[in-house]
Amino acid sequence: MKQRDMIIRRAEIKDIQGILKLLIQVDMVHHNGRPDLFKGPATKYNEEELAAIIADDTTPVFVCVDDDERVLAHAFCVHKQEKDNAVLTDIKTLYIDDICVDEEARGHHIGSKIYNEVLRYAKEQGFYNITLNVWSCNPAAMRFYEAMGLTPQKICMEKILGEERECL
Repeated sequence: MKQRDMIIRRAEIKDIQGILKLLIQVDMVHHNGRPDLFKGPATKYNEEELAAIIADDTTPVFVCVDDDERVLAHAFCVHKQEKDNAVLTDIKTLYIDDICVDEEARGHHIGSKIYNEVLRYAKEQGFYNITLNVWSCNPAAMRFYEAMGLTPQKICMEKILGEERECL
């Protein structure tokens, strides 16, 4: 796969089937890492929900497609801003809800290309920062995001009830 064979653009309705395929891959990564939380194989959005997300300028979705318009990757984003919060400033944040590169297309730097497009968009739109969540059961994703220059902002921790271990 050559770089010229790919284009990164905003998602369109015609991309929904390809996006759904990738959403199943994302779910299975999470299901394999945390079957206690993720049902697998499933998608977090259906076709109708995806159409609404794609149409909404506050939830931009980017896709990387090949010459045949096959979706090789996606990046779901959400505009966020706390306003008039007693503690937090009014910064604009672009939250990355999901990035996925098709299992069959990995190893061609597509993830970094789509992330860089999200970064370009965020800068162009005047966002203060980009944030995302990454599951600790997905160390490859953590390494990727660190390689892209992201650093931990906050950490969500858990205690599964019923475990017999005591905290020391």
